[in-house]
Amino acid sequence: MSAEQKLIKIEEISEANAPAIYVAGGLQQFIDLVKGEVLGEVPDLKTRKGRERIASLAAKVSKSKTAVEKPGRDYLRRLKEMPKVVEAELREFVTKMDALRDETRRPLTEWEAAEDARIDRHNDAINRMKDLATELGTLDAEQLQARLGELSAFQLGEAWEEFEAEAARTKEASLNAVQAALVARQKYDAEQAELARLRRKADERAEQDRIRAAQEAAVEAERQRVAQEQQAAREAAARREQELLDQAAAQEREAENQRLQLKLQAEQAERARIQAEADRVAAEQRMEQERQDAARRQEEAAEQARQEERRRADAAAAEILRQQEVRERDQAHKAKVMGEAKTALMSLNITEELARAIVLKIARREVPNITINF
Repeated sequence: MSAEQKLIKIEEISEANAPAIYVAGGLQQFIDLVKGEVLGEVPDLKTRKGRERIASLAAKVSKSKTAVEKPGRDYLRRLKEMPKVVEAELREFVTKMDALRDETRRPLTEWEAAEDARIDRHNDAINRMKDLATELGTLDAEQLQARLGELSAFQLGEAWEEFEAEAARTKEASLNAVQAALVARQKYDAEQAELARLRRKADERAEQDRIRAAQEAAVEAERQRVAQEQQAAREAAARREQELLDQAAAQEREAENQRLQLKLQAEQAERARIQAEADRVAAEQRMEQERQDAARRQEEAAEQARQEERRRADAAAAEILRQQEVRERDQAHKAKVMGEAKTALMSLNITEELARAIVLKIARREVPNITINF
């Protein structure tokens, strides 16, 4: 290559000097020229100015490549008789210039990749904290405790760099949401346990009533048995007395004249005894009736007390169920309203996850001047 060719600059390439430039090895001078310009500097990646300078140098390589390639392509179209030579030279030139451009820009590219990875790492952690505060209504107390533990494990500090403030806000909001859900779940579990306890207590009272009724029935059966035995004894005594009377009557008939006075006395004594027996039986019957009346009144009072206690327990259980139904309806209504809001937002061509996040943020009143009407 002559000295005249080495003095040609990229911006001086023209149709007139193209034949002397676009020959085998003719473009190496421009590669050397550009390489000397861009690789002669070592910009500082730690400064914005240095990073911008690297990007500028890489752009300069691309611009120089275009400035050499375009005239060459024009010259190649004119030289139909030697396309293979020019094309091969241009391909080699483009490849080397691209490699030079990539090599020049490589420090900035690596820095940008590392920067993107760092930002993604922080955003992923923040999004995880947000995810831990979603769909809390389907979790039990143990699962909510686990989410609190995972949220608490996020350590704030300088490691978050410029994301520290956002991470702190997100962690606090997520902790508050999960804690509130845990309190609500624990209250619900306690109410369910109390309702189960009331039901067990009612069952126990019913069992006690059944046992008491069985015991009272057994006592009544025993009382009736004793009464029957007493009645049988009285009837047997009456029969024996009648037999004695019959014997006495026979004896009296045998000595009728002698026994008349005695018979009259015996009849008087018998009438007195019968009256006494009748008075005794009547007294026993009155006492038994009074005992039965007293037992009936006591049983009626006990039954009334049991009915009153059952009504109070049923009323308490009904109130707990009513409050639970009110909460469930309120939660279902809120979920429906928030679902409709999310669907409306998704119609604006945003993702379901982003729509859900926006609705939750509005529902928690974290977006000024915007509310959801439940």
